Amino acid sequence: MKGFTIDLSGKNAIVTGASRGLGQAIAIGLAEAGATVVITSRSLKALEETQSQITDLGGDFQQIDLDVRDVPAMKNRLQTVAQQVGEIDILVNNAGYEQVCPSYELTEETWDIIMETNLKGAFFAAQTVAHSMVRSGRGGAIINVCSLTSYIGVPTAVPYGSSKSGLLGMTRALSAEWASEQIRVNAIAPGYFRTELTEAFYREEAWQEAMLQKIPLNSFGKANDLKGAVVFLVSDAAKYITGQCLAIDGGYLASV
Repeated sequence: MKGFTIDLSGKNAIVTGASRGLGQAIAIGLAEAGATVVITSRSLKALEETQSQITDLGGDFQQIDLDVRDVPAMKNRLQTVAQQVGEIDILVNNAGYEQVCPSYELTEETWDIIMETNLKGAFFAAQTVAHSMVRSGRGGAIINVCSLTSYIGVPTAVPYGSSKSGLLGMTRALSAEWASEQIRVNAIAPGYFRTELTEAFYREEAWQEAMLQKIPLNSFGKANDLKGAVVFLVSDAAKYITGQCLAIDGGYLASV
């Protein structure tokens, strides 16, 4: 039997929050697979490293500054990009925000920032891009970056877990509603990944040892570990998959 490779050539993709960590790795993975990638961050300067890596691959990309909390501005920016690149085929809702805080001390401001970034922003990005996918007549694929907190409760992460649980519910509801337009909506749920954002936790040897005992594969995730799953889910190889959330967690959830 002949094997096959996943080729995203001719596809246009948007990755929000692509300046570092998981979003950066996902953007690079899509470029490696041949997609033209629109990378976004609140600051264009923050995208320089992602831009450099995609350039080194010989990949095609555009970059835009985008704050998913400013919904009117975000919608305008995404609509303009769709017109420039010739409609959007893929959206990865990766932009996110977290602030660990005991619930008794949580402020309304912190709650709103997390919800507006992780859930509200993701919905309106999906809504805007879905219009482009319908116009093109070829449908598309949306990936929402959920979390283990979409499934389990984590102390001091109540707003974050609430937003990511809502994102999982949104994934399922949109997948059912937009299937008739050939728009597939799936999600990934990264486990414990060592990134710049989470580095503070990994400086504690005792925490690392305790956490590794809970992960069957006995290792923490690296940003590149997400690339294959996302590329697969947005490709034609997954054309009959929608409404699903793939945990990329070294077996953590399976063993809880």
